[in-house]
Amino acid sequence: MSSTTSPQLNDKGKTSVLVLSSIGFTLMFAVWLMFGVLGIPIREEFGLTDVQLSWLSAVAILNGSIWRLVFGILADRFGGKIVFTLLVAAAIIPSYMVSRADSYTELMIWAFFVGIAGNAFSVGIAWNSAWYPHEQKGFALGVFGAGNVGASVTKFIGPALIALVPAGLASGFIPGGWRFVPFLYCILLTIMAISVWFFTPKHDHKPGATRPLKELLAPLKHIRVWRFSLYYVVVFGAYVALSVWLPKYYVDVYGMDLKHAALLTALFIFPASLLRPIGGYLSDKFGARRLMYWVFGVMFFATGLLSLPQGYFMVHVPTRFVAAGETEMFHFAMNVTWFTVLVFIVGVCMGVGKAAVYKYIPEYFPHDVGAVGGLVGMLGALGGFFLPPMFATILELTWLPQTTFFVLFLVTTVSYMWLHWTVIHMLQQASPALENQLDFKDPQLVASIAEPPQS
Repeated sequence: MSSTTSPQLNDKGKTSVLVLSSIGFTLMFAVWLMFGVLGIPIREEFGLTDVQLSWLSAVAILNGSIWRLVFGILADRFGGKIVFTLLVAAAIIPSYMVSRADSYTELMIWAFFVGIAGNAFSVGIAWNSAWYPHEQKGFALGVFGAGNVGASVTKFIGPALIALVPAGLASGFIPGGWRFVPFLYCILLTIMAISVWFFTPKHDHKPGATRPLKELLAPLKHIRVWRFSLYYVVVFGAYVALSVWLPKYYVDVYGMDLKHAALLTALFIFPASLLRPIGGYLSDKFGARRLMYWVFGVMFFATGLLSLPQGYFMVHVPTRFVAAGETEMFHFAMNVTWFTVLVFIVGVCMGVGKAAVYKYIPEYFPHDVGAVGGLVGMLGALGGFFLPPMFATILELTWLPQTTFFVLFLVTTVSYMWLHWTVIHMLQQASPALENQLDFKDPQLVASIAEPPQS
């Protein structure tokens, strides 16, 4: 079977690709974001400041973002099997070296290199898209993308392993404490690379194998691609940022200990990751554009409520309504229960929205999923790199922790408006004669108009 054979003909092959790539992506995501948990014992051992510590995660996130376009193109050209296997293998040595680092400088260097694991996303998206038929792409890419749950893996296993594994096992070959976690990941990455290579089909689909690089990059000139990238900043970049920021928010605003703050953060991470398959299924059934309307609409209201500052508000009633005029004071404070509920809703929207954005890509660029998906993934992940410094800067200026969600409210609003403007523009192009005649209050008239193609 050649690389050009339709993937629908090999159900067994595409299933093994989806299962192993999803497991591999979950592991790679855990490796990519492991410093979020390991940072506390690392800070104690090396005497780091909070700024120094923050750069460990930052450099890993950066290196897991900037190469996504490149790896997506490589997957289209040479096949996802070999590129995914080599990428997993490339993370093995840096992960091992993190466990052996003796200085902050060494940690920074190997943290940067281990960040290469974050680029597994664009490879897996291109690989699975090449294997699955159009009507199943949304679900397949959603299942693969659920590997984002790897962000919670270290949060759950890290503290226990750090406490249980002593130093000096096997004559010092197996490190203890926090160093055992990257050492364990090194072993798991080795097993994963071998499994992907030997247990996925020998042949592969390579949609970009015979196409020149210029042609592969051509779709990036379309404004639609950059619009999809902004959507992905909202549903993925903000997800990465909140995964890092929420524990601190719970501690600072609600006075929680770190253990409980991490558990409540997991209530955000799980729906934002595990609902991707459902988002893919709904995108297949109802269309990505319709789903994104709901995602942005719900996030608009949720982040708007979360951005309200807590305290006393003064409301003045003018004399035209009350003879003497009145000034009323009222108190607003969102308790931790309602805060967690709203954050959970935001996580649900992000989980569904991430799948919907990537449902768009193979619909409009069926032969360029690697390049387009790589760029969208790169810019979305870079959002996760830049948003936390924005949170910190605005917090320092206002001293209002709720400004974290005001930033997300603004980004969501811009994306929502751009989506709506695009749909209105399509309607006008599709039916220019009706532009000034259409009565949107008449449900029968609206129902009689065929839905325009998605954009």
